[in-house]
Amino acid sequence: MSELNPASPSDPSPRLMAQLARQTVATLAALTTARKNHWLQLLANALRSESASLVAANQLDLAAAQQAGMAPAMLDRLKLDESRIQSLAGAVDQIRGLVDPVGEVIQGERRPNGLQVSRVRVPLGVVFFIYESRPNVTIDAAALCLKSGNPVILRGGSEAIRTNLALGRLISDTLAAAQLPPNAVQIVNSTDRALVGEFLQLGNLIDLTIPRGGRALIERVTREATMPVLKHFDGVCHVLIDQSADLQMAIDIVINSKCQRPAVCNAAETLLVHAAAAEQLWPPLAAALQQQGVELRGCERARQIVSSTVAASEQDYRTEHGALIMNVRIVESLEQALDHISTYGSGHTDAIVTRCLEAAGTFESRVDSAAVVINASTRFNDGGELGLGAEIGISTDRFHARGPCGLRELTTYKTVIRGTGQVRT
Repeated sequence: MSELNPASPSDPSPRLMAQLARQTVATLAALTTARKNHWLQLLANALRSESASLVAANQLDLAAAQQAGMAPAMLDRLKLDESRIQSLAGAVDQIRGLVDPVGEVIQGERRPNGLQVSRVRVPLGVVFFIYESRPNVTIDAAALCLKSGNPVILRGGSEAIRTNLALGRLISDTLAAAQLPPNAVQIVNSTDRALVGEFLQLGNLIDLTIPRGGRALIERVTREATMPVLKHFDGVCHVLIDQSADLQMAIDIVINSKCQRPAVCNAAETLLVHAAAAEQLWPPLAAALQQQGVELRGCERARQIVSSTVAASEQDYRTEHGALIMNVRIVESLEQALDHISTYGSGHTDAIVTRCLEAAGTFESRVDSAAVVINASTRFNDGGELGLGAEIGISTDRFHARGPCGLRELTTYKTVIRGTGQVRT
């Protein structure tokens, strides 16, 4: 079949793929850490040895995306070059080195009647993962899910289909070499969007769906899913420059937060500057951002101080631009900054640059986001940077998991009760 056409009658249906994944649940849950790590070693080696063919496949996706008019920042998310493949292999190595969460006793006590009661980590079950653009997610998700004992069905975006199928072949080959179930990791090889809806109706076979992409995708999945959804929602992230901030530190953090990878979810979208220091801090910050090609959209006060700033709309402050665009607002107080973040933020990542311990403490306690950052870039809210090896996504939910979701966030627990013949009276 053509890689870009809807599935042919001979291709597995969503129901069959879910059934095949379900059949591996018990096997994967019982796998030893050594067997899982052996596969991860094979996968990392394959990524390194097959990098040239992976880059070639990705070049075809990039060419098609460019022809379709994809924005530069989104092309950057799609790109998988030699350096990124080496980093991806390194992430797999890091996951291999992490402690296996399955079987961990997270709580235990002996009851007065002699019963030993423990809570033990176990896999979540079958995961359906749907994502856009970033083909590195294919490897991250496969590695994290299998190490945590979960079979996974991966459905990437049509823009990365050639790259994902090439990565899928590596995964299949290494699963076979490691003598692991071939259906432990399955790649949906069709770009037919109707299939997504079919997967979302399989709540009796799929335990969790994880959508990672734009708001429209996540809202659709949340609306149609018949199983729990772990949401990776908007990244409307803020950096607040307090009146006590060191100027060079502020410039370094703002430039890194906005410009290193502007299309990713932990890139900053809005800069808040305390009015008491705006005359001193905002012009050099603006100059540094503009030198990086950033378009500035600001409030009236910001435009009075830096005339090249264009007017920001109410919607701008609510938007994840994913590009070299930054909203700016001069705030009269820390309280006003906190109100702004509460009103316009998405609960993803928010940072403050300050030399005042009291301001830092207030910001930490009052900002209700998945990550609160003091004197560092918003870009650090990332599984790899925080020691998780990689992440399945950054959850903005409040239940089950929040922030970067790694191995432990892909587990739940069961209660194990050990007795010596006790009966309840």
